[in-house]
Amino acid sequence: MPSALSVVVLYGRPDCHLCDEARAALERLRADGLEFELREVDIEADEELHGRFLERIPVIELDGEIVSELFADAEGLRARLDTLSA
Repeated sequence: MPSALSVVVLYGRPDCHLCDEARAALERLRADGLEFELREVDIEADEELHGRFLERIPVIELDGEIVSELFADAEGLRARLDTLSA
């Protein structure tokens, strides 16, 4: 039985260059063959998320656990995804 696909959530907002860089890094990981579901959440659409994450975006969460803030730690995320798929 195949394992469930990991879910990566990118918390950000429009016109955020760091968020754009994080999205590009995540897309490169997918292009390199890592499989995960990518969900993007606009923190401006939710007052609680906006207050919680505004000074920390981009925030990347893997299967419910925050794995990076302020920038995309692509190599750290790659290592965690590799571990999960092993």
